[in-house]
Amino acid sequence: MIAYIDGKLTHKDPTYVIIEANGVGYQIRISLSTYSSLPAGERCKLQTYLHIKEDAHTLYGFTTAAEKDAFLHLISISGVGPNTGLMILSSLSVEEVQHAIIREDVRTIQQVKGIGAKTAQRIILELKDKMKKEALVSDVTIPAASHNTNRAEALSALVTLGFAKNVAEKTLDSIIKREGGNLSVEELIKFALKSS
Repeated sequence: MIAYIDGKLTHKDPTYVIIEANGVGYQIRISLSTYSSLPAGERCKLQTYLHIKEDAHTLYGFTTAAEKDAFLHLISISGVGPNTGLMILSSLSVEEVQHAIIREDVRTIQQVKGIGAKTAQRIILELKDKMKKEALVSDVTIPAASHNTNRAEALSALVTLGFAKNVAEKTLDSIIKREGGNLSVEELIKFALKSS
């Protein structure tokens, strides 16, 4: 098991990063929370989880132990795989996930793309006691917005997450029209995931 990777961040995308450590470039899938907290081109350390399937070995990375713990709890639920776990943590912060589970707020969890009522109820049922005991805390913050590349980056991330390109474009355009043009990449993606 690879517990963490410490190295130079050589590529940063809303859905994955590449970290070079000892001459090896590791491609690591990440959530929007992790994306927002990583400075490009600098040394960084990510907590990791290695998911092994017959046809792929995929690394998932997190800037905080709290986010990694939340991810591991989520993927322990039947019907919630690593990609769905990342989708949940990209749509909601660790605190929002925790509060939704503790308060049995099915609607909040169901807002995440790909999560139906039964899966949301299963997540709440199986994790409520664990969440109450552990009281997961995340220190991830979303930075201020940059300029017009945000729409393009958000579009790329949404397509990677499984949206049809034309649907993603319409969704982003309506969000920008409704919320204004100063949204960060993370905010655009979160709005899009909640509106789908």
